[in-house]
Amino acid sequence: MKKPSLTAAVLALAILAPVSQLHAETAAPALINGYQPTWWKEAVVYQVYPRSFKDSNGDGIGDIPGITSKLDYLQKLGVNVIWLSPHYDSPNADNGYDIRDYRKVMSEFGTMADFDKMLAGIKQRHMRLIVDLVVNHTSDEHHWFVESRKSKDNPYRDYYFWRDGKPDPAGKPGPDGKPTTLPPNNDPSFFSGSAWQFDPTTSQYYLHYFAVKQPDLNWDNPKVREEVYSLMRFWLDKGVDGFRMDVIPLISKNPAFPDLTPDQLHNYGNAYANGPHMHEYLQEMNRNVMAKYDVMTVGEALGISLEQTPLIVGDDRHELNMIFNFDAIRSNRVGYDFKPADLPTLKAIYTRHAEVLDTHSWDTVFLSNHDNPRIVSTFGDDSPEFRVPSAKLLETMILTLRGTPFLYQGDELGMTNYPFKSITDFDDIEVKNAYKANVVTGKIPEDVFIANLRHTSRDNSRTPVQWDSSTNGGFTTAAKPWLAANPNYTQINAAAEVADPNSIYNYTAKLIALRHAHQAFVYGDYKDIDPDNKSIFAYTRTLGTERFLVVLNFSKDPITYALPGGRSVGSLVLSNLTPPEQNTATLHLAGWEARIYKLQ
Repeated sequence: MKKPSLTAAVLALAILAPVSQLHAETAAPALINGYQPTWWKEAVVYQVYPRSFKDSNGDGIGDIPGITSKLDYLQKLGVNVIWLSPHYDSPNADNGYDIRDYRKVMSEFGTMADFDKMLAGIKQRHMRLIVDLVVNHTSDEHHWFVESRKSKDNPYRDYYFWRDGKPDPAGKPGPDGKPTTLPPNNDPSFFSGSAWQFDPTTSQYYLHYFAVKQPDLNWDNPKVREEVYSLMRFWLDKGVDGFRMDVIPLISKNPAFPDLTPDQLHNYGNAYANGPHMHEYLQEMNRNVMAKYDVMTVGEALGISLEQTPLIVGDDRHELNMIFNFDAIRSNRVGYDFKPADLPTLKAIYTRHAEVLDTHSWDTVFLSNHDNPRIVSTFGDDSPEFRVPSAKLLETMILTLRGTPFLYQGDELGMTNYPFKSITDFDDIEVKNAYKANVVTGKIPEDVFIANLRHTSRDNSRTPVQWDSSTNGGFTTAAKPWLAANPNYTQINAAAEVADPNSIYNYTAKLIALRHAHQAFVYGDYKDIDPDNKSIFAYTRTLGTERFLVVLNFSKDPITYALPGGRSVGSLVLSNLTPPEQNTATLHLAGWEARIYKLQ
């Protein structure tokens, strides 16, 4: 076991000192392998989707007191940072990503006093909390938009994007007797249909890249930017340790809104991202807010390529600490369609990240979140025989790769995708809109549409956490939770796994402890030693005298594996099974076996 790093000492100090004071008084520690060490680089992050985590009051909806009741469970797992998905007041058109009041807790989740109690409990357990920052758009019920739509000269009008429509060639009058118009341009919404919604009050259209009830904010208005900075300070002053920033690359738009080209329409997310003032606004945000606190920031980097990443996360850029790049998590997709995962493709992505992101640009590692299906059903094998070893293997990879690892609730239990049968099983607005646009219109047969969603729907990850074998997995005492629990909760649940020393939960806890004990897994060099192998992922993490080899069998077949390059392994550090092999150059791996060795 290594001595605690200086950043570990800083983390302990953070529990006792205000973050602004800590930032001002702490000297920069010495570089490690060229990296500036910080607490958020050494952290393991656990995402909580509050609606599905734990219901404390029996209304079928997860809430903040429910989270507080499970903090010991998270502390025992060993995670350092909890990322809380939106908890703000919302009409829930998009499950909290349509915010009505940024300074108020959603009534379904509890009160501000509940939030404060949860935050205090997190700090007492030497963990930190980051919250979602959703400021590309608001709810159409937000005070700003309610005012904005009243008249063209309302003081809040320019908080959003309002535009005249184009003449309709058909020229038919609308309900108000005026000629109908078409949307200002051909921008599509991510949730189907046009990104423009006609509002009869002023006979103009407003922009919404997502749901109709999620109008986009106009960041070109300095009043909007200051409103955002003010609400950020509100939460940071309360003691929150940073933000996950929702679709943050979309905040800057071209105000001319030209039509997208046919090529741009094939990937309009890229067309919407990286607008003319994006970097300017992120730097201003950093200067006015983040630089004054000791915070962690991670952006959902929709439309940002790996090559563009250093421009956002580079040490000298003063924008964000990290972003989520989706190359790995979407490597098994063709558009919205599922395809089997391909290991050489996945490995090449991680190698490319190590090549492009140097010691001044920090990375993230994740294969799951609230917008993607379950990790073991997607990249592993959720059959009864291989669910446990493949879930452990995937956690081994996430927690030993280069970058800050992000786990999603239920990953540590090996929760699986839900057996969807019909459109009525889904809650997601994206799915419901896509059903209307594709199935109702006859473009896609219903059975094909549902079969694809079993693999790809984000509702797979939003089913309630399975706490025990009681009704609804112990998530709620309500007869019917907001989204149905996976029927396999009687076999897969936290109570059984916490009690089982060989469970996925306890194995994940060992992995997290291993990562915390050895900085080679944080700041060490990464090298894939067998990139073309279609079944084996073998890579080294090295830092000075600490040299580790991780070997993962991404198949159900036993494999005899001769280590390439004349290598041989030393002592076994950890395995998801119990292999006897040590001090050898040839490994005999079972299906979905994962091993971590010290290198000789």
